[in-house]
Amino acid sequence: MAVSQRDEKEAPTDETVESIETSDTETVTSAQDILPDTVNAKYTEDDYARVLKKIDRLLLPLMWLCNGTQQADKAAISTQVTFGMQSDTKLVGQQFSWLMTAFYLAYLVGEAPGNYLMQRFNVNKTLFICMFCWGVVVLCTAFVQDFAQLVALRSLQGLLECTISPSFLLITASFYVSREHTMRSIVWGTAASGMGIIAQLVMYGIGSAAQKHQSSFGPWRWISIFLGSWTILLSFFALLFVGTANEVRWLSKEEKHIVATRVANNQTGSDSHQNHAWRWDQVQDAIEDPQTYFFFFTVISVAIPVGGTVTFGNLIYGSFGFTNLEAIVKGTIPFDLLTVSWYLFVGVSTLKKPQSRFFFMIASTIPPFAGMLALALLPKEGMLWTRWGLYLMTATGRLPGLLIWTLLPSNIAGRTKKSVTSAVIFIAYCTGNAIGAQVFRAEWAPRYIPAIIICGVMYAVACVLFITWRLYYVTQNKRRAKRVAEMGMTPEQSEYQGKINGESGMTDWQNIHFRYNL
Repeated sequence: MAVSQRDEKEAPTDETVESIETSDTETVTSAQDILPDTVNAKYTEDDYARVLKKIDRLLLPLMWLCNGTQQADKAAISTQVTFGMQSDTKLVGQQFSWLMTAFYLAYLVGEAPGNYLMQRFNVNKTLFICMFCWGVVVLCTAFVQDFAQLVALRSLQGLLECTISPSFLLITASFYVSREHTMRSIVWGTAASGMGIIAQLVMYGIGSAAQKHQSSFGPWRWISIFLGSWTILLSFFALLFVGTANEVRWLSKEEKHIVATRVANNQTGSDSHQNHAWRWDQVQDAIEDPQTYFFFFTVISVAIPVGGTVTFGNLIYGSFGFTNLEAIVKGTIPFDLLTVSWYLFVGVSTLKKPQSRFFFMIASTIPPFAGMLALALLPKEGMLWTRWGLYLMTATGRLPGLLIWTLLPSNIAGRTKKSVTSAVIFIAYCTGNAIGAQVFRAEWAPRYIPAIIICGVMYAVACVLFITWRLYYVTQNKRRAKRVAEMGMTPEQSEYQGKINGESGMTDWQNIHFRYNL
């Protein structure tokens, strides 16, 4: 029995079951007529494997480099402040914190228009323009002289960088099926720490050279020159290779159709058939969907501690007793190595057990909660390696933020709804990171004990939210399965109809055959 878009305009509640059962089959038949044979196309597993291998080889390395570069550009300030930025630009009080807060406030301002531009026009070219321009901004940072110039450039950098993560979510959704979202997102997500290791080693080399050859042009300035130049160069590779499945030039027409056929199984709509027109009914759908609020509050609760520790990480290591160079090789690099290892372990595990994302998100909040509270209770002096070990426990806390994002391509259907939900996620991301930078108050330096306690508590809040969110999905899936059974449809018929509905532009909330991934 077919379910029309008109009859599933509202969420499938008990009151709408009767109308769903009597839906107009002509609407879906019409949808099937206007859609190319994506749902009904037959390709072999060898065809799918061949195209998937090509995508992984070409796309993932570039996504890894681009995402890692963005993270390095953003977070380099944490290392630069230990190499003379604070004294050279005469930063006082909370001005250093405001450099990161200004970045995320601008990131927040740019999020909605950035998502609209990608939705309305082209992900590939929007990403290139923004990446090239923020590379120029990072390069110019090397020549600032005071706080006003620095905060202006940081704000502009945040405004331009806001497009990369939502664009990568759209790209992941356009190339991969739901069971692949977690591992692929983790692959490019590891770049935050993986590229961080490479960048930190370069910064260590710059810092060591600066100590041997004193110059008025400080080492932190050379770090900006290196990062800005690299970003500008990489933006041209992004222009050539990075985009949605329908935009890239390195797939043939047949290969694009194979990708669309695979992605149709998600019931979220493939990129080749998505209407790029802005749909206000899907905006309303996103506002009314409880998922939107789970995304918002869980992202904030994770972003506050992560934002604070990313900004003040090297200063925290300095409070343990490490020098600026030791903070890199004994603090930041081991931390990033552990983060990457945990990412990869979870990625492989979710491939073997696809419905395990929430369990790993819950588990990842426990070590940082325990580690931060224990760190706050230690004596004021000594116990350097104990402090180091407890802070290292917070490395697993970086994972939940990425796994939350993987739920967007897996559990949100409808291109406009994806864009709106993506904007909500990054509004929360910016808000949390902006707050996180301000949690570390100048008067609490150098140990920042109140800030560390706040971060630990936020991980506990996130844990409770993850448990509640998973229970909501489980309840929704059971209710939908019951309704479909009452309609007399077999699981196979329901799955087929769900694909048709997804390709027709229905949202997950409208499509009763859709099942949420856990």
